[in-house]
Amino acid sequence: MNFGNWLGFAATIAAAALLWSLRGVVIQVFAAVVLAMAICTLVGFVQQRLRCNRSLALLVSVLGLVVVLSVAIAVLIPPFAEQFGLLLTKVPAAAALLLKMGRETLSWGGAMIYGQQDTRLDFEWLTSLLPAGGDSTAALAGGIGQGAMRLLGLAGNLGSGAVQLLFVVAVSLMVAVQPTAYREVAVLLVPSFYRRRFRRVLELCGTALSDWMVGVLISSCFVALLSGIGLWLLGVNLVVANALLAGLLNVIPNVGPTLSTIFPMSVALLDAPWKAVAVLGLYLVIQHLESYVITPSVMHHQLKLLPGLTLCAQFLFTVMFGPIGLLLALPLAVCLQVIIREVLIHDVLNPWQLQRRLS
Repeated sequence: MNFGNWLGFAATIAAAALLWSLRGVVIQVFAAVVLAMAICTLVGFVQQRLRCNRSLALLVSVLGLVVVLSVAIAVLIPPFAEQFGLLLTKVPAAAALLLKMGRETLSWGGAMIYGQQDTRLDFEWLTSLLPAGGDSTAALAGGIGQGAMRLLGLAGNLGSGAVQLLFVVAVSLMVAVQPTAYREVAVLLVPSFYRRRFRRVLELCGTALSDWMVGVLISSCFVALLSGIGLWLLGVNLVVANALLAGLLNVIPNVGPTLSTIFPMSVALLDAPWKAVAVLGLYLVIQHLESYVITPSVMHHQLKLLPGLTLCAQFLFTVMFGPIGLLLALPLAVCLQVIIREVLIHDVLNPWQLQRRLS
C-alpha cells in the first residue's frame, strides 16, 4: 500500500469513529429519511391519481397530512388521553389482584396436596415471598403506580425530545422537497466507478422502505380495528385506548404486540378473570391473522425478513441507539438487507467466487 492508500484507510477509520460518537444524531437523520420516504410515497400516490406536477402533489400531501393530524388530535387524542390515564391506574390494581389470586392458589394447592396442617410448613417459604395483608398490597399497588407515573413524567418532561422531534420533522420535509438532490449528495460520497451502481442501491432501499411503510400502516389499522371490535364484544372497558395502543405498538414487531396485551388484560382482570383469558386469546388470534393473513396480503412485494433476524436486529439496534433504535429496528433491517444483498453478495462475493473458479 502506498501513502495515498494508507491515508484513505486512516480517513475511513476516522470517519467510522466519528459516526459512532455521533450515532444519536445519525439515527435521528435516518428517522428523518424514513419519514421523508413516507411523504414521498404519499406524494407519488397523489401525483399518480391527480396527474399533476410534483410541487402541487407535495402541497396537497402536506396539507392533507396536516388536516388528518388535526382531526385525529381533536377527535381521538382527548378520549385516548383520558382512557390511557385510567389504564395506568388499572395496571397496579390488576397486579395486586393477581398477587392475591396467586397467594390463594398456593394455599389451596397446598391444602389439596399436603393437607391443611402441612401447608403452613411446606408452603411457608413460598407464601413468605408474597406480601400479606391489605397494607402491603396497597403499598405494592402504590409503588407500581408511582413508578409508572414517574416514567410517564420523565417521558413528558424531556424537552430535548421535542427538539429532536422538531429536527426530524424539519429534515424530513427538506428531503421530501428535493429527494433527488439529497440522493446525489449521498452518491458523491462513494468512489466514482461505483456511483451508478450505488444510485441503484439507494433506489432499491427507498422502494423497500415504501413497501414496508404501506404494509405496516395497513396492518396496524387492521389490528386496531379488530382489537376494538373484539374488546367491545367482550365487554372490556376503555376500548378506544386499548385499540389505539394495539395499532401503534404493532409497528414494533415481537415486543409491541406483547406490550399491547398487558393493558386490556389488566382491565379485564379487574372485571372478571375469565375476561382476561378471553382477551389473551383474542390478541393471539389477531396476531396470527396479522402475521399469516394480513401482512402476506399487503406486503407481497416487501423483502422477507426472518423472525430470528428481526429479533436480533431489535436487540442490536436497541443496544446501539436506545429506544429509538427499537422503534427503527425494522426499517434499518430492511435497508441493511438490501445493502447486504446488492453490495456484499452481488458486487463482492459473487464476482470473487467466479474469479476463484476461473483461476
